[in-house]
Amino acid sequence: MSKIALVTGANQGLGYAMVARLCQELPPGSTVYLGARDPERGEAAVARLREQGLQPSLARLDVTDDTSVQALAETVARRHGGIDIVLSNAAARIGKDVPQAVQVRTFIDTNNHGTYRMIRAFGHLLRDGGRFLVVASSFGSLGKLDSRLHDRFDPATRSLEDIERVMDEYVELVERGEAELHHWPAWINIPSKVAQVASMKIYARQRQAEATERGLTIAALCPGLVDTDASRPWFDDMSSAQSPADAAKNVLWICTEPAESARVVHGELVQHRRVIPWL
Repeated sequence: MSKIALVTGANQGLGYAMVARLCQELPPGSTVYLGARDPERGEAAVARLREQGLQPSLARLDVTDDTSVQALAETVARRHGGIDIVLSNAAARIGKDVPQAVQVRTFIDTNNHGTYRMIRAFGHLLRDGGRFLVVASSFGSLGKLDSRLHDRFDPATRSLEDIERVMDEYVELVERGEAELHHWPAWINIPSKVAQVASMKIYARQRQAEATERGLTIAALCPGLVDTDASRPWFDDMSSAQSPADAAKNVLWICTEPAESARVVHGELVQHRRVIPWL
């Protein structure tokens, strides 16, 4: 049976590699949307893949724009009636030589509020057996944060909107230079990843009964170290890094496994088919 899939932030790096692999592995007649904010870069990426004999479809999508996200969701619903795979991969980069206070608002708006926008627009479109996955990181374990912050991310008691508010407050603290005074780590990537994973855990909990009945899987993925333009500035030794193509293979098993096999990672952060403990 053919599938409908969407990868956000897919004109380069891991997202591009995931689109390529989905085009190769999904059943004949499937549609794989390559989500890109910049239409020229998106068109160029689609053209490169078509030169390889693959047939992705371009989806113009800016996850920082409510209208853009909602418009694409409405298009998918109108064309297909639903969606089978959502890979929320779009992420803003952190410049190593730019003050984090200058970058934090765009970073959180893309990585965290963008995840929230995708959940709200596309979550209800999941077909039976559907997968809603966010590309996060092992930095998304709660243990990476000071214990005094843990209750703000409790998946059992918090809502998606709670996480949104916490991250807005965090942005303001970073911009004022006060985040570390309130026990936040110095690097803005860690709170962002923890919040992403917390959001997926909360969303998985909210849809637990439905997920069991309909075979849905909602989870966060850690691809591990991947050799991309975004990661190179932060790691002195990239000798153990995976290529984007290898990393895509490692994370996309969730999309192609039967629902019964994928269900065991519902609500979890997963790396190389293993669950990374939340705490």
